[in-house]
Amino acid sequence: MENNSPETPPRIDRRQALKWLGAAAAALTLSDQLKLFGASSKKMKLVSMADPRGPTNAKLIGTDPLLNHNYTPGELWPLTLTDKQRIAAAALIDLILPPEPGDKLPSALGVQDFVDEWISSPYEETNKDRPIILVGLDWLDAEAQKRFHKDFVAITEAQKCQIADDICGKTAVKKEFKNQQNFFSRFRYLAASGYYTTPQGWKDIGYVGNVPTVNFDGPTPEALKHLGLA
Repeated sequence: MENNSPETPPRIDRRQALKWLGAAAAALTLSDQLKLFGASSKKMKLVSMADPRGPTNAKLIGTDPLLNHNYTPGELWPLTLTDKQRIAAAALIDLILPPEPGDKLPSALGVQDFVDEWISSPYEETNKDRPIILVGLDWLDAEAQKRFHKDFVAITEAQKCQIADDICGKTAVKKEFKNQQNFFSRFRYLAASGYYTTPQGWKDIGYVGNVPTVNFDGPTPEALKHLGLA
């Protein structure tokens, strides 16, 4: 872990963030991957308002990072988000993906660091998102200051929802918010992609993975005898 000021969420181990990046990049090539968003009925309505799947012909972003190496910030490729942008990203992630009772906040899992790795990586499929996310996060703080005289992280949940409702697409978005609607749609897509590659996210959608479902005590005596081992 890095040393962080109290206002900024601690960064997760960068090796873990890069593993998420690779897993999400592979998963996003499946056209139905993010239909899973609706699997948890308690997740905030903001997750499922618009089609979250993104392009169905997405390309793999590459396999350049060595996942057995613990890269430090600035190594491999420079990370893009400023501390202020990471704080805004964490606040929006927690608004979009509120945890189940007893679970950690997505920001505590480091989902904002997945987003940071994604937009910082030097691949065609990720670079397209960089300006959208950076401008959108700056807009969140500016809009919160305009309406409530505080940064986005510092306003109440109801005030955050007020801003999000204006750009999420549940209802017709005003002309002046069209660019922000594009930001919200893409940010939601990336945040959910990162979150649902974590063990907590797997649990939310009921994904079991490579876990045995029955007890196995070994081959039967008959099978061992057949193989000449008993």
